[in-house]
Amino acid sequence: MDDLDTELLSALRHNARISVSSLAAITGASRATVAARIDRLVASGTIVGFTIRTSHETRSAGVRAIVMIEVLGKLADRVADQLRGLPQVRALHSTNGKWDFVAELEDRDLVSFDETLRRIRLINGINSTETNILLKTSKTGF
Repeated sequence: MDDLDTELLSALRHNARISVSSLAAITGASRATVAARIDRLVASGTIVGFTIRTSHETRSAGVRAIVMIEVLGKLADRVADQLRGLPQVRALHSTNGKWDFVAELEDRDLVSFDETLRRIRLINGINSTETNILLKTSKTGF
């Protein structure tokens, strides 16, 4: 991957529908080169898809938060399965250090959010949690 690939990926992250002609103008490369590079990035698995965000996905959720989770002993797989089963868990990441998992939560309001946290804390194998409510998002994507 070189500077042109990086520049193309950056432009596509910002707007996945940008035309090859516009990408060529931005990068200074020919349309044929840009098209070939994008095809190569797709074929290599660097680009795994193109997407859009709808107004439903981009509007502010009622409550969004990050929950750090510490698991007891060897129960991580069991805890992860239960967390993945909760519709409010939008993403689940394993990590190192004090926290075994970081869960991204989204819920409609504080009352529902409180109930979701209660359910998470009752999962057998969870030792402790720390929750941070997300207030404002200024950048999405990579």
